[in-house]
Amino acid sequence: MSWMQWYESLQKPAWTPEPGTISIIWQVLYPIILFSFSYVFLKAVRGKIPQAIALPFAVNFVANLAFTPILFGLRSLVLASFDIVVVLATIVWGMGMIWRYHRWVAIVQIPYLIWVAIATCLQLAITQMNIFSP
Repeated sequence: MSWMQWYESLQKPAWTPEPGTISIIWQVLYPIILFSFSYVFLKAVRGKIPQAIALPFAVNFVANLAFTPILFGLRSLVLASFDIVVVLATIVWGMGMIWRYHRWVAIVQIPYLIWVAIATCLQLAITQMNIFSP
């Protein structure tokens, strides 16, 4: 069974966005993430901000990249749920850490935060519906 067939076979809440909609959202978010995260990493490497400020952005980057292989490669709803909670938590953590130094970076994370909050609710609902419901 292909990953798409597997995903389509899962029970999902009625408010689940279409895959095309999810794709468009990420097409908007990835350039924002790329630009703002690169800015943070560059400032940290150059010593313009403490290197610890870059930690939540680095963890977020890795967790974000890991989500698709975990969900669609391993087909693990539980691990994907854990991973997306890490993504959500590190967005909030990163926004809080960078606020004092470069508020605009925190502000441009707001669409990313909103989408990942929705995606986290969706992932947790899918997991509950397919793993923890009779």
